[in-house]
Amino acid sequence: MASGESHSAERNTKTTESKFSIGDEGWAALASALRNPSHLRELSLNNNKPGDSEVKLLSDLLKDPLCKLEKLHLSGCSIGEEGCAALASALRSNSSHLRELNLNYNKPGVSGVMMLSDFLKDPQFKLEILQLWNCSIGEEGCAALASALRSNPSHLRELNLNYNKPGDSGVKMLSDLLKDPLCKLENLQLYDCRIGEEGCAALASALTSNPSNLRELNLNCNKPGDSGVKMLSDLLKDPLCKLEKLELNDCSIGEEGCIALASALRSNPSHLKELSLGCNKLGDFGLKLLSVPIKDPHFKLQKLQLFNCSIGEEGCAALASALRSNPSHLRELNLNYNEPGDSGVMMLSDLLKDSNCQLEKLLLFDCRIKKAGCAALASALRSNPSHLRYLDLKKNQPGGSGVKLLSDLLKNAHCKLETLRV
Repeated sequence: MASGESHSAERNTKTTESKFSIGDEGWAALASALRNPSHLRELSLNNNKPGDSEVKLLSDLLKDPLCKLEKLHLSGCSIGEEGCAALASALRSNSSHLRELNLNYNKPGVSGVMMLSDFLKDPQFKLEILQLWNCSIGEEGCAALASALRSNPSHLRELNLNYNKPGDSGVKMLSDLLKDPLCKLENLQLYDCRIGEEGCAALASALTSNPSNLRELNLNCNKPGDSGVKMLSDLLKDPLCKLEKLELNDCSIGEEGCIALASALRSNPSHLKELSLGCNKLGDFGLKLLSVPIKDPHFKLQKLQLFNCSIGEEGCAALASALRSNPSHLRELNLNYNEPGDSGVMMLSDLLKDSNCQLEKLLLFDCRIKKAGCAALASALRSNPSHLRYLDLKKNQPGGSGVKLLSDLLKNAHCKLETLRV
């Protein structure tokens, strides 16, 4: 449930969540208390250390036909193969209510994942969110998971496999699932999963076959390179593609990848809301290319991550010019660990003066900014003080006078700045 929505559902949903390790005695007491489970909808036991034997006790609760549990969070609970077997058995016995299962930071291994995959095949099982972050899942486990989800593809909306090792072969099997027109997956998380060009090609091909559902794709810290990004760019050109959030931090993207990405975004600018390209070698040339689609009034990007991208004054000038042409959508801009210097920041400051600029978060950590750049920022924010909430200028050299200018800004009654880092 999004922040700010009605609290009525929260009042009608009982939740049990632990903040500290409850120990063996606590687990036994909890298992006993939960023998009357008909009202419980959410159970969170993250970062306790029950191990397999205590999870077996919990599994007895899940088998009870009166159990209507919808969310089960067991992140960091030392669950291995035996615990997974008990959990899978319980969920097969009473499969129709659970909507969210979080097993992040456990060690089910291949056999445990295979057992969990068996219950996913059940057409009565309507799981919508499955979190398996850092669960030692490799190619074999990924194959079992993909096979199960192909048998029952229509309910899952979010799959998180971050920090596992499916590699290209495992991702190819997942891609077969994505091709299925019954697959409704909206959020796919594959951070640091040893995916290269082949895996990226399989993903792009699958999503081209069935492009209209996926809204969020995280491929951070993989190695698609320029060739892989070109294939993903073909997907983005598809007018049926509704991708809103694309994360490609640290993906070995260079000039050629930037050309392909910029071309794709010019062809289909209206859906993407968040783009992350940090820790790639875009340089000024790459940013100039990307600045072209940003000028398009149909381009509604709200969050742009460009940290550590070898961006200097020229790139910053191109970006600032593009954002002045289309200033009203961007809410967050991250340029940490680049080298715009004072002249680049002065150009960004002209953007901030624009009354149509709605930027709320600006990150300029370690950007070689001195007094002149700080003065330009302070002046711009005096002209248009009402939107910016977060400004990070740490590891720059504003000097005492630069800090004073920023401090004077805080005295402005219209200034809405909530976080200032200098």
